[in-house]
Amino acid sequence: MFTVAMAVPGSGAAVGIDRLFLGLALAATAILIALVLLDGQPLSAALILGGFGLGIAFLKAEFSYTASWRRFLTRGEAGGLLGGLIVIAVAAAVIVPTAALKQNFGGTIAPLGPSLLIGAFVFGIGMQLANGCGSGTLYTVGGGSGRMLIALLFFIIGSVLGSLSLPSALALGGVDPVLASDYLGPWGGLAVTLASLALAAGLIVAVAKRRGANFMPSRNYVIGGIAIGLLSIAVFAAGGHPWSVTFGFTLWGAKIASALGFDFLQAAFWQWPGPKHALSESILSDTSSLTDFGMLFGAMAAAAASKPFAATAWPPLKSLLAAGIGGLLMGWGARLGFGCNIGAFVGGVASGSLHGWVWFAAALPGCLIGIRLRPLFGLSRE
Repeated sequence: MFTVAMAVPGSGAAVGIDRLFLGLALAATAILIALVLLDGQPLSAALILGGFGLGIAFLKAEFSYTASWRRFLTRGEAGGLLGGLIVIAVAAAVIVPTAALKQNFGGTIAPLGPSLLIGAFVFGIGMQLANGCGSGTLYTVGGGSGRMLIALLFFIIGSVLGSLSLPSALALGGVDPVLASDYLGPWGGLAVTLASLALAAGLIVAVAKRRGANFMPSRNYVIGGIAIGLLSIAVFAAGGHPWSVTFGFTLWGAKIASALGFDFLQAAFWQWPGPKHALSESILSDTSSLTDFGMLFGAMAAAAASKPFAATAWPPLKSLLAAGIGGLLMGWGARLGFGCNIGAFVGGVASGSLHGWVWFAAALPGCLIGIRLRPLFGLSRE
C-alpha cells in the first residue's frame, strides 16, 4: 500500500505489486460490504461504494484542494479553486432543499465563534505543511504515499486531542448556526446558496485576472468537480447528512486510545450523545468511517490499476516532519473547526450554512502561514 522504492516501473516486481494491491483493495471493499449487508445495513454498503467512487474520482482527476488553494494564493491561479466550487454547487442543488423538506435528512451546520475561526485557521496551516487536506490525505494514502501515511497517523492523534479541547473552545462563546433555508425556505435557501457561490467565483476570477493568472478550470477539475459533487449527493442520500471525513479519524483514534487503557468518561466531548454512541458501537456503524474506508480502498484500486503503484522513494526526514506536524495541526483544527475542507467548507456551504464560508475565510490566511513555513521543511512555496 505504501512506498516501494525497489519496484522498477514496468518490471515484473512492479506488475506483481500492482496486482497484489488491486486485489487487496477489491477484497477489502467486498469484505466490508458483506459485513454491513449481513448486519442488515444496505445503506452502509452504499456509503462504502460512494467512498470507493470518491477515492477513484479524486485520484484520477488529481483533484487537490491543498495545491489549488496554494496556487491561488501564490500565483493567482483560480482553476482549481473554481473546480472546488463546482463540487459545492452540484451537491447544494440537492442537499439544501432535501435537508429542509425531509425530516430524515439534515445539513451540516455549526455555530459561529472563536472555535470555528481558530480551528479553520490552524487547519489551513496544517494542510499546507502536510501537503494534503482531509480528503487529500485519504486518497493519497490509498494511492501509496508513505509520506501521507505519516500525516494520517498524526491527523488521527490531533483529532483526539481536538476532541478534548473542543468543549473549552466552545465555552469562548459564539452565535447559533445560520442556515439559509431557515429564513428563506428550501428554494430560497438554495437560490441564496447558489448566488453566494456565483459571487465567490466572480471574486476569485477577478483576483486571477488582476494578477494575470489563469482562471479557467482544467478539464480534470471540471469533470472531477461534477463527479465528486454527484458522489457527494449519493453519500448524502445513503447517510442522511453531507459527506464528512474527519470524525472518522477522531473515532479511530479514540477507539485505539480506549483499547490502550485511556478513559474517556471524564472527557466532555465523548459524553455528548453522538460521540458517545459512536465510541460504544462498531466502527462499521459510523457513516464517516465507512466513506473513509471506501475512499481509501477506491484510491488504492485506482492507483494499482494505473501502474506503477507506489514506485517512488521515501522523502527526506524534514518532509516527513512537516507531514507529521501538518497532520497534527489538521486533526486538532478539524475538531475545533467542526470539520475539514470537506465536512466544514464543502458540506457547510452545500447545506446553505454560513459557517462554511466563515471556515473558508479563516482557513485561507492559515494557508498563507503554512505556505511561508514550507521552505523550512524543504518544500516549495508553489
